[in-house]
Amino acid sequence: MNLKPCLVVCLLAAAASAANADVVTDWSERAVAAGYAARQGPPPHTRIVAMTHLAMFEAMNSIDGRYRPYRARLPVEAGASHDAAAASAAHYVLVRAYPDQAKELDKALQASLSETKDETAKAKGIRLGERAGAAMLAERANDGVGGPDTYRPFTAAGKYVPTVLPAASRWGAVKPFALKAGDQFRPPAPYALSSAEWAKDYNEIKRMGAKTGSARSAEQSDIARFWELTGPACYDPMVRQLSTAKRLDPLQSARLYALVSMAAADALIAVFDAKYTYNFWRPVTAIRNGDLSGNDAIERDAAWEPFIPTPMHPEYPCAHCISQAAVAGVLEHFFGDAIPPVKLTSTTAPGVTRTYTKLSDYVTEVINARIYDGVHYRASGEVGADMGRKIAGYTVRTHLLPQN
Repeated sequence: MNLKPCLVVCLLAAAASAANADVVTDWSERAVAAGYAARQGPPPHTRIVAMTHLAMFEAMNSIDGRYRPYRARLPVEAGASHDAAAASAAHYVLVRAYPDQAKELDKALQASLSETKDETAKAKGIRLGERAGAAMLAERANDGVGGPDTYRPFTAAGKYVPTVLPAASRWGAVKPFALKAGDQFRPPAPYALSSAEWAKDYNEIKRMGAKTGSARSAEQSDIARFWELTGPACYDPMVRQLSTAKRLDPLQSARLYALVSMAAADALIAVFDAKYTYNFWRPVTAIRNGDLSGNDAIERDAAWEPFIPTPMHPEYPCAHCISQAAVAGVLEHFFGDAIPPVKLTSTTAPGVTRTYTKLSDYVTEVINARIYDGVHYRASGEVGADMGRKIAGYTVRTHLLPQN
């Protein structure tokens, strides 16, 4: 994954100054920043963010017991500090996920713990948080991450193909956080190349997603650049703003972040399961080989290029679209579609601010953006968004429910 250097700097600065927020938000921002600093791609990054949030939730909820635990309610010493437990749980996960950042994370932990003045409550909270962090690491110890990349390029003997291996070819087999398996909501195969729908989507992206000579407006180009950003920075600020606007208490906030991060992580597991099941071609491949499709309603363009570099994995379904729809689906469960205005920025579009008052508009925009980017067909975006909504619905119906 190619990272914009300023993104890392900005996120690290935000995390370093996060002490003015609640403990859950503080450590959410640190988890997001740590993944970008480590130059992680979205799949492993979202996994660590989900682990961090679940560890914090499990620690805090073990004290209050208002919700069903993710795995088990942990032993609690009477009077343990909620904040110390949450910070210690997050730190325990992150310092082991990112050992090169241990010094900065240790300083952040000491800053968090200094807010708790009762030394006995603090010590009890630290012990609880460390138990929660250790339990989460044990839970994910054999989840399928880290195996060999055995992707086999399709070719004929002796024929050259590009030699960079695609991204995340094994990620669909990783153990989900909420789903039963990565293929639980696998969609049907993409449309036939002979279909009118394929021709319509082909011609739309050829016209709207071109690097040069496109039909995009200036605003549409801004939207395209804005959504070149990937990973938790695309949604974490939205969760933070809504949690603050709705005045959630710390445990409510921990639950919200945990559900969002679970759905987001599972969305990427599900989408890579589908992508490598169907191996559908990207627009840049299809348009440069349009004569091979056998569809008379399209024409080949041998020199066509997309507006942004095409991601190195199969096209169908759209990963951005499933991720944003999964996040929006969880948030809609809590707040409804209409929300207080949320403003988002992106380091891939300096100076551009996007404002959303409906979660559905947030999802629709990313579907359109990936067309303007020249990297996804409309049907792929719509299918991805539908998968994301299903993942969100399943997650909130089955996990971290209020105790009866």
